[in-house]
Amino acid sequence: MHVSPVLSSPPLDPVTRPHLLAEFTMKDKVVVISGGGRGLGLVQAEALLEAGAVVHCIDRLPDPTSDPESEFSRVAKRAKEELNTSLTYHELDIRNVPELNNIFRGIADERGRLDGCLAAAGINYESPALDYTPEESDRMMSINVSGAFMTAQAAARQMVRLGTPGSICMIASMSGTVANRGMFAPVYNASKAAVMQLARSLAAEWGQYGIRVNTLSPGYILTQMLLNLFDDYPERKEQWPKENMLQRFSVPKEYRGAAVFLLSDASSFMTGSDLRIDGGHSAW
Repeated sequence: MHVSPVLSSPPLDPVTRPHLLAEFTMKDKVVVISGGGRGLGLVQAEALLEAGAVVHCIDRLPDPTSDPESEFSRVAKRAKEELNTSLTYHELDIRNVPELNNIFRGIADERGRLDGCLAAAGINYESPALDYTPEESDRMMSINVSGAFMTAQAAARQMVRLGTPGSICMIASMSGTVANRGMFAPVYNASKAAVMQLARSLAAEWGQYGIRVNTLSPGYILTQMLLNLFDDYPERKEQWPKENMLQRFSVPKEYRGAAVFLLSDASSFMTGSDLRIDGGHSAW
């Protein structure tokens, strides 16, 4: 019996394959990420680019595109040459609210749409509560809470102006739910709890416009912020992985799917919620 050979066709671009979970596609959608110059924000930017999005990153770091060897430049080059989309950098401290709104409006005007926003800019600072200064407390809250709020507000203003629905994800932390054992960060923890409550409140107000607002709460991630803590507290490198159910730290790439899920139509009925990914740390 003659059996005809099976001819394999070239693989299709997963972004344009309509039968493969099309609700996860971000093709041609426009997303702005604060704190996207490096670390978790940049990793999530690359995931959104792979899903087809046009991505703009806002960060206070010096423009990383000036260094062709930087990780940001690598992702930007890949976006253009391999993924047929674009990654654009805007150097700005998110506490500069007038310019923040100008950037969002300019992006929305250029593209005629704004579909998503990931508010990932944030800082940490440790000090025993009895020694915490009002200056450090104000700085923490101005970036982690007010900065996140103004970023979400700037995005929502453009979505409402254009009459288009959208999704906003704000990076919180498991520290907004639990107090980290052995970490002296009362204001950081409070700031992340505030972000979670802020997102719920914004979701309640903006649902009428088709704007969804959720939070993502990571556990310990091996980013530069965490590595810097090990310089001062080396014992944490051994102790902290033992405090979650998987007995290890997470790495930034493990949150790629979460960003695409929360900003895409895959989460179309999810708002006012928190997606906690902490290896079971908070479930003991």
